[in-house]
Formats: sequence, structure tokens, C-alpha cells
Amino acid sequence: MEYIKRAIEDVIEHSAQTFKCTLITGARQTGKSTLVKHLFADVKRVSFDDPFVEEQAKTNPEMFMSLNEPPVFFDEIQYVPSLFRYIKQTSDNNESKGLFYLSGSQPFKLMELASDSLAGRVAIIELPPLSLREILKSNFSKPFLPTMEYVQERNKDAVKPDNIWKIIHRGGYPEMQDPDMDWAMYFSSYVKTYLERDVRELASVQDLDAFRRFMIACAARTGQMLNYSNIADEVGKDANTIKNWVSILEASGIIYILEPYANSALKRAIKTPKMYFRDTGLAAYLTRWLTPETLASGAMSGEFFETFVISEILKSYSNKGLDYRYFVSYYRGKDKKKIKKNGEVSQEEAEIDFIIEQDGILYPIEIKQSSNVSADMTSAFQILDKIPEKKRGTGAVICMCSMPGALRDNILQIPFWFI
Repeated sequence: MEYIKRAIEDVIEHSAQTFKCTLITGARQTGKSTLVKHLFADVKRVSFDDPFVEEQAKTNPEMFMSLNEPPVFFDEIQYVPSLFRYIKQTSDNNESKGLFYLSGSQPFKLMELASDSLAGRVAIIELPPLSLREILKSNFSKPFLPTMEYVQERNKDAVKPDNIWKIIHRGGYPEMQDPDMDWAMYFSSYVKTYLERDVRELASVQDLDAFRRFMIACAARTGQMLNYSNIADEVGKDANTIKNWVSILEASGIIYILEPYANSALKRAIKTPKMYFRDTGLAAYLTRWLTPETLASGAMSGEFFETFVISEILKSYSNKGLDYRYFVSYYRGKDKKKIKKNGEVSQEEAEIDFIIEQDGILYPIEIKQSSNVSADMTSAFQILDKIPEKKRGTGAVICMCSMPGALRDNILQIPFWFI
């Protein structure tokens, strides 16, 4: 299959010139090995997916390191954590940059190992699944922000995909961009490998059938507030086990936990986080939406569209090497807002689907699976005005509209393909 240019390539090349070690993390099959081999074709690759190589590195690390001198690429390094101390020693004895290229499929574990052993020597980079920009071969690289300046610049090369539900259904794993790749067979193999390698490695989970049911239950709740007890009842496990298993999904890059916005001025805010699958194709497989057509017209289409949009926004930041976890959130509170449906006025809890914070400015975003949107959908944005030390910036409704536009002076409508 033809190599797909990755938006994060410049970040990785710069890191290799600046640091002695470059660690690329991310979920299985996001293209880490292919990316490193493409960028650094002359660097020797050693994969610890090979049991023999793994055993050699564990039993005789000194000899192993002497036979694999830098520059070298250690793939799936999480299987030999003891090697980090030897990588540190070699790095300290060598003034050159770009000595070690490391990759692995357990992001949090690897980040912890690297932070402890290689602090100051390693650049840690997260490689997400393919973004819509990458699938459509766009060179636009700025992180998403709902401002007129961003929209005007994005408008120069934004291209609307022919069938967004086909893209959402197939997901962003590079191998799934091959039209000949069987969707069900790929994800069946993916889940099996993930369960047998990562899940057992991270937490020694023995009941893999129960964990599979747990994954399905989580996929059915993508885009929803995280309720441990509710999932526990469905899976037949206690809430503490479910909390532990959720942390495994998060640690291995399968899900993203979006924290609620926290500020003392918002006294009525609900403090429950929301859960999103990082890849909509995997979520569709687990919840048995077998075709793009059934997914588009099904009961979960709204949640899948929201999951896709938020994932795309996060990719726009991680592909620039930015850690988005500290400046994105959502809001839901007991501040009642009035809505009008079918001529009747009712009240419901106020919610802001997504908030980006930058330079003390809060940019609120509503996500709607609709081509017709209105400024009334953003009434909850005004809640952010209660925060004295922050300023509310331009807000937006991200939707399926045909072109960007202004719904109000400080509210935009932005097509999803402008992210």
C-alpha cells in the first residue's frame, strides 16, 4: 500500500535533531513503525515483537546493546522495560543527537518509563490514527480553533469528502485505507491481538471474555458521560474493576477521557468526565454497525459524529506535538436553559460539548449532526461569562453545513471538514 504522509513528520524530525532519544507512542496499528522506517530509512530496526529478540534483550542486555549500537530503532520497547537503563547509560556517554528511536503501543506506561529513566534526553510524541486531513492529503497543519482567522486560512484548501460516513465507519488506522482490506476481519484481528498482548501486559487480566464485553459496553457509550456503575451492571463486574479496566483502555490509547471544565465560579457544574473512542471504526465494529449506511441512520449516529469531530480536533493538536489534555474540556451543569421545540418551551441542563482554552480565552463549541443549525443552539455558551478571570472567545457550531458562516457576531457555523 502507498505510504500516507503523516502530519507529525516535521515534529519527529525536529525532535531527532534536538534530543538523543525519540519515543513515539500510540495505540496499536497507528503506523508508528512505518513512520520511523520512512523517515529514518538508514537506521537499523530491532523489533521486540519477535520473542527471540525479546528474550535476548532481557537475558543479556549488555551484549544485546553492544550488537545494536546507535543509531538504532527499538520497536515495541514496552516488552523490555529493563532496557531503558542501558539506553540512558549509552545516551549519557554520547554527545550525539538522534541515537535511539523508540516506539510502543502502551502510551502511558512508556511515558512513565521514559520520564523516570530518560528525563531530559527523550522527546515523547503521540501518534494518533490518521486524521481527515491526512486521508484527504491536505498539507494544512494549524491546530483547530473556532476563529475567523482560522476559518479564512483553512478555506484555502479545505476539501469536502465524498462520503463522511464511509470514513467514520472505516476509521483512521492506516491499513484500513486500503479499500481491499476486509473491515470485519481487520478489527476482529485487532481486538484479539489487543486483548492477548496489551491487556494482559498492562494488568494481567485473565477474564478476557469479560473484558471484551466491557469494551463493547464502552463503545456503546462513546460520547456519553462515564458511569462506572452502569457499565459494571452490564458486564457483571464491580465498579472498582470497571474503573481499573477503563484506565487500561485509556493507557493503551483506545479511549480518551474528556474532563469537565473546573472553575469555582461554576458552582452548579457536573464533575463527571465523558468517554470517547479514539477510533470510530473500532467503536463501530464493537457495536456491530456493519455498514456506513446503517451507522449514518442508526440510533448512535449523533454520538459517532461527535466522537469523530472531537477526535479530529485532538489530532490537530497532537500532530503539532502539543499536549492537548490540559486545555480542552466540556461543560455540563444544573443551570437550566430554555429551549423551544414544536412551539413549546421547556428547560434542560446546560451543556457545552467542547471547550478549548488558549491564552486565557475560552472557545466554546457545539457539535451537531445536522446541516441546518442556529444560534439558539449555543445559548449555554453564556455560562462561561460568569468566570471573572477568563474571557469568552468566538464560539462555533461544528456541523454538516455546506460552507462556513456567521450565526451571530461571535458565533460561527463551521463544516466538519474545516477541522
